[in-house]
Amino acid sequence: MPRLIATLVVLLRLTATAMAGVGAVAALAATAGWLNDSLDALTHFAPYWLALGLAGLLLWFATGGRDVKTATPIAGAVAVLLAGGLILPELVRSAGPQPTAGRETLKLVQFNLWGRNTDPEGSVAWIRAQKADVVVLEEAFGEAGGVARALADDFPYQTSCAEPDPCPVMILSRREPVSREGLGAASAGDPLPAVRVTWRTAAGEFSVIGAHYIWPYPAGPQQEMTRDLAKAIHSLPADSTIVAGDFNSTPWSFSLRRQDRLFGLARRTRALATWPAASFSRYQVGFPVPFLPIDHVYAGSAWKTVSVERGPKLGSDHYPVVVVLSR
Repeated sequence: MPRLIATLVVLLRLTATAMAGVGAVAALAATAGWLNDSLDALTHFAPYWLALGLAGLLLWFATGGRDVKTATPIAGAVAVLLAGGLILPELVRSAGPQPTAGRETLKLVQFNLWGRNTDPEGSVAWIRAQKADVVVLEEAFGEAGGVARALADDFPYQTSCAEPDPCPVMILSRREPVSREGLGAASAGDPLPAVRVTWRTAAGEFSVIGAHYIWPYPAGPQQEMTRDLAKAIHSLPADSTIVAGDFNSTPWSFSLRRQDRLFGLARRTRALATWPAASFSRYQVGFPVPFLPIDHVYAGSAWKTVSVERGPKLGSDHYPVVVVLSR
């Protein structure tokens, strides 16, 4: 029995070393993402590198490790410090100005429906119940293709971009817009899946842009989409413009930090994890909680943040986001 226990301790120590080592190497490579967009893809998983380093440290100490100058605790500390340093700025930043009383309000729903949505009827019912002014949808095709049509009575003004085909982005509204356009044709590279709609109210005109980015790897196309979208944003009044979408990019990535600066708008979502939603189906393994914040909402300085909330599981692989703004 003592030999068995000793063998188990050795195996646990080796596991702790492996966890701390992988966390440290990955966090170190991710930190170099500010120089290289390919390495930046590792930053999206910074919470995992942090968890690996912390778990390695705890397991090492739990199995009797005491010398903090050995490889395992050093690697664990490196993982925790570097990964934590990537995440911390998102947790402490401002999510935009707070509202004052008596202002015009706008309720916006941002939701990637997922082309293989397992509960389109539930998605329709939930969106209808929100009584939102504007709904921005991505992947409104496939199994989710009927969602927008089912909401036509509630949102009679529905705009989709023309490129790419089929366009995965739609903006639904109750109020008739004064202008609208797809933004794909103006892209420098592949067509940008994005659409812009403008309305006029008593407080003045405002525009909402909906977008759906490609995955962050291979590097390059996603960053090009950011540059294309920034050009479209800069052609509009900076104070009243709103941008919402599935950006497939987390707040601790250098790409999203550059995007925040390039857009010149305040990102109102802060570390709000929206992917993956649990979907116990033949299409994917279920996850109990989301761990990647990749759906974001931006707004210009005229808009104050009233509330930002994550919606429920609705048959998509994303959770919806509900944002209330005032101006």
